[in-house]
This record gives sequence, structure tokens and C-alpha cells, in this order.
Amino acid sequence: MAQSDALAEGAGRRIEQAAVRGGVVLAAAFLLSALGGWSQVRARAVADSTAAAVEASSALSAGTFDIKRDAFGRDARLVRVQLERAAQVNDYARRFGIKPELAGAILDIAREEGIAAPTAFRLVQVESNFKSRARSSADALGYTQVQLPTARYYDRHITEQKLMQRDVNLRIGFRYLKDLLEQFGGDMHLALLAYNRGPARVEQILAEGGDPGNGYSTAVLRTQRAPAAAPMRGVVD
Repeated sequence: MAQSDALAEGAGRRIEQAAVRGGVVLAAAFLLSALGGWSQVRARAVADSTAAAVEASSALSAGTFDIKRDAFGRDARLVRVQLERAAQVNDYARRFGIKPELAGAILDIAREEGIAAPTAFRLVQVESNFKSRARSSADALGYTQVQLPTARYYDRHITEQKLMQRDVNLRIGFRYLKDLLEQFGGDMHLALLAYNRGPARVEQILAEGGDPGNGYSTAVLRTQRAPAAAPMRGVVD
């Protein structure tokens, strides 16, 4: 009898722990949603703490609780990753005075394209000051100030309207920088100068024994201190 009581008590603790996990995940979901960072999480699987407890009880009865416990562990790791991302998004949004949605897009696309996040944010700051409709005298467009002929190297059907879309512009700009980085042997200073002056011009200056530096790469790569947190009013898109 004592053994059965102990088993029942253990089962109850497991069910209670599962419910708590569900509640923690639910709280995290609300936080991440507020910061614009929940887009990758399967909300249906983690958003209801009551459902988590019922599922745990059913799994215990069916003898599959260990499998369910492992699934909860995976969800917990996913939540941890998302929370870390949300904290970074919030930090970059405050640092540069931009909306979290834009900060999240820059962070995610830079990672996907192999560009360090600090470099990506400063590139956008220097090129467009985070203005989505920015246009230069040379018809460089959007956040990363990419010209249409350059964009058509990556998408030959792209239009000016499509290039002005946030994610398209960021992805092409960061991918172009990554290609320049490979072209110039991993030298980020030269890659940035080529981004600004054109790779042919930089190669010509180097071939002539000159210095292609014009201050652009230093402006992008300079170390920046995060300003004190300020109210999020008047932020750019």
C-alpha cells in the first residue's frame, strides 16, 4: 500500500510540474509576443497550462510520460532561446531608437546571411539612419541603400517597389556584404569599402598601390556605447 501511495504521490508531482511548465511557457509567450519575438514558436503546443497538465496525466496513464517530459524539455530550451533573442531585440531597439519589429528583422536576417549583428545594425544606421524610404542621389534604395542593378544580381526580376520592402532590402544588402567579404578574403574593412565605393573601384586602387580608405568602414565598425534607455516615442520605422 505504501508503495502505491508513493507512486501516486510521484505521479501527482509530475503532473503538477507539467502544469507549472505550461504556466512558465505561457508567461514567456506573453513576454515574447510583447517584444515581437514569438513568431517561431508553436503557440498551440505551449500556450495552455491546463492542457499541459491534462496531457501529462494522460501520458502517465499511457506509460509515455518520459517521452512527454522530453518534449517539455525541448519546449523549455526553445523558450530560453526565444527569451534570449527577445532581450537582444529589446536592447538593439533601445540602443538605436528603433521599433522592436525592425530590430528583430535586422537581427534575424543578419544571422541568416552570416553578418555579425553589431555590423548589420551599424551598416543600416550609416546607410539610411533606419529610414525605410531612404533614397540616395545615386538611386540607392531602402535600409541598406542597394542599387537596383546590384539587387538584380540576386533577383533578376526584382522591381524598385519590391526592393523597398524591409526584409527584401535587408536580405539583399547583407548578402551583398557577405559576398564582398568573401571576395576580399575576409577583410571586413575592404568589404565595407567595396560596399560603399564599389568592388571594382576598390580593387583598382589596391592594384595601383593606393589606399581605398575613405572613413566609411571606420564609421560602420566603430565601437558604440548603448545610450541610456529613453521613451520609445518618435522612433523611426
